[in-house]
Amino acid sequence: MDKVSENPFKNRNIDGTPLMVVTALFVTLYLVSNIMAVKVIGLYDLFYFDAGTITFPFAYMLGDVLTELWGFRTARRIIWITFLCNITLVICTQAGVWLPSPEYLSDTANAYNTVFTYVPRIVIGSLAGFLLGELSNAWFMERIKIRTRGRYLWLRTIGSSMIGYVFDTLPFVLIAFLGVVSTRDLLLMMAFQYVSKLAIEAIFGTPMAYVAIHWIKILSAHK
Repeated sequence: MDKVSENPFKNRNIDGTPLMVVTALFVTLYLVSNIMAVKVIGLYDLFYFDAGTITFPFAYMLGDVLTELWGFRTARRIIWITFLCNITLVICTQAGVWLPSPEYLSDTANAYNTVFTYVPRIVIGSLAGFLLGELSNAWFMERIKIRTRGRYLWLRTIGSSMIGYVFDTLPFVLIAFLGVVSTRDLLLMMAFQYVSKLAIEAIFGTPMAYVAIHWIKILSAHK
């Protein structure tokens, strides 16, 4: 029976700095992506996607690094921590919307309220997509690693993301926009977000994952 491998560094004499750095960047990119998602980008009056689509694949890349170097169980714990951080972001920024502001700062307050007044179904869709997408991405990456005996990192990063983005994009778009936009636009949004995220990760994210994993292994070997 295949066993899920765990932290390959746990028996080495190294400090936790690489894990802390990767975790911090992973959490930060997800929070940044959620804030950037407020801005909607339109191309040729045909394709629409939120600005967070640009940074989101790099968070997936760091999720791949976590799973590759520290195993699925560690990655899963960090995914749950990030999920709680996302909820904290929503609660805290929403509290800022409710708090009063002086009249002479009304323009600043209105701008803040515009950005951080969340539509509940979008928040739910985002959280559901994140959790389902990241957990499935980490799990499939681990299974592919077992099947390929640790070879072909590019196959693991891109192959797991192909699955992860399905579980991320479909729940988010369906929960957030079903019944709000036409069926045609709904399908276009799902297709474009899926393809663009996968393309960004394949072209930029995977090479960065190779570099990150390589340097972390070198640093760990010299500890």
